Amino acid sequence: MGTTWSVRVVPPAGISPGELQRGIQAELDKVDGQMSTYKPQSALSRYNRAAAGSWQVLPPEFFAVLRYALEVARDSGGAYDPTVGPLVNLWGFGPDRRPREPPSAEAIAQARARIGWAKVKLDPATRRAYQPGGITLDLSAVAKGYGVDQVGRYLDRAGAAAWLVEVGGELKARGRKPDGSPWRVGIERPDAADGAPDRADELVDVIGLRDQAIATSGDYRHVYEDHGRYYSHHIDPRSGWPVPHEVASVSVLAADCMTADPLGTTLSVLGPERGMAYARRHGLAVLLVLRTAKGFVQRMSPAFAAAVAADRQEAAPSLP
Repeated sequence: MGTTWSVRVVPPAGISPGELQRGIQAELDKVDGQMSTYKPQSALSRYNRAAAGSWQVLPPEFFAVLRYALEVARDSGGAYDPTVGPLVNLWGFGPDRRPREPPSAEAIAQARARIGWAKVKLDPATRRAYQPGGITLDLSAVAKGYGVDQVGRYLDRAGAAAWLVEVGGELKARGRKPDGSPWRVGIERPDAADGAPDRADELVDVIGLRDQAIATSGDYRHVYEDHGRYYSHHIDPRSGWPVPHEVASVSVLAADCMTADPLGTTLSVLGPERGMAYARRHGLAVLLVLRTAKGFVQRMSPAFAAAVAADRQEAAPSLP
């Protein structure tokens, strides 16, 4: 996945840290082996190379992730699209290592002709996906979150009652720390130093996770500049261009990380107004960080504000 993972866990009796580490790595390797855009023998790469008009049997994990990705694509009107791979590649953010420079209008039009989530058909009874020809799936915005959930499920099976799983900045928590407090995580500022922030002034906020996941999507890590204009990896599948608006980052709280992960990309593409309207309509717990002339501004959906208020209430010292 091109990133790191970390797990904090209250270990169950009879299992060594080394055994837990091997089990965690095996879960992530399975996800990466099925859904990597970089590994030529991954199930996803094999689907992308499949002949036009063919039906491909997918592994259960890959099928589950693709089915959810197509649901988000349908519900968002294509603001999120797991077939956006040709455009991601064209703009220099994909596995082909293309030069990072704005492509021509003709090249964008040609790439757009090869995308379209509605072209992909699924047969749940046989766990098959239809390859209409030329479709290139890219599940980077959802597979990492699924990997977090898979690690959590492994730890549950192993008997761990309390854990915090992090893969590339996406997190999910179960239970509480040994002192009874919730797992508390920081949401980094878009202009924070690269890597895990270690100072309070590099954080937008801190929130406790109570059997919850949080995923943050931003345009500030995967970005390049060309002739004074910045282009991020958030490509709008409907236009073929990186999103130009002021959304710097989106954080989503959800019951699981696969649910939260692609919603950050979706809301980034929709923009601040339509994105927040989408969050309100679906009852999503969302924090938007926007760039303005006066600096960064936060906007919370009602569900996120309620989660923050509940967290603050629990964290406040009890009055005598």
